Amino acid sequence: MNDQLPTLTKLLKQLQQVPYLASKNLYRVAHHFLQMDAQRLSQFNAVLQEAHAGLKKCDICCAWQENQGSCIYCSSPRRDKNTICVVETWYDLYAIEKTGGFTGLYHVLGGAISPLDGISPEDLSLPQLISRLASSCTELIFALNQTPEGEATSSYIARKIKHAYPQAPFKITCLSRGVPVGSSLESVDRVTVFKALAERRLF
Repeated sequence: MNDQLPTLTKLLKQLQQVPYLASKNLYRVAHHFLQMDAQRLSQFNAVLQEAHAGLKKCDICCAWQENQGSCIYCSSPRRDKNTICVVETWYDLYAIEKTGGFTGLYHVLGGAISPLDGISPEDLSLPQLISRLASSCTELIFALNQTPEGEATSSYIARKIKHAYPQAPFKITCLSRGVPVGSSLESVDRVTVFKALAERRLF
């Protein structure tokens, strides 16, 4: 089939490069796009290109923001500027926001340290985080996923911070064990995330 349908083969190869797309769903996703009418497909492509061109990462917290606007978190006068919640990804940030229980600022690392996946400390936004702590921060919350990679990343960052600020005026906390070990924030219900935030402990 591959030799007889080169166009389909090319599509499947492109889809294989999409992270987190399980191989068992590859053909279903390809079928979905092939079944789209021309108008819907054109609209999908336009929205994807618009998002790619119209969004950028905030220079301060590294969350997505509109190219022509200011960060909705860093610039909000209603948010507590003294508390910073550190997360791995922007969708972990969304998981916390949906609880409605956190009103501080965020910092998106861009992942967790994972040598097997080729992610090193240099790939994360650690310099931006450490520089932010020189201002009025009174509490730094680690809200990383409770996986081996997340735990290792939290420990690594804590050591870096304590070295940079040996007499730090802020405390470092992390989520309580309300979040199941081995899970990711995006898959946990909002009540559990809310309780984990409310019952956070010293790191």
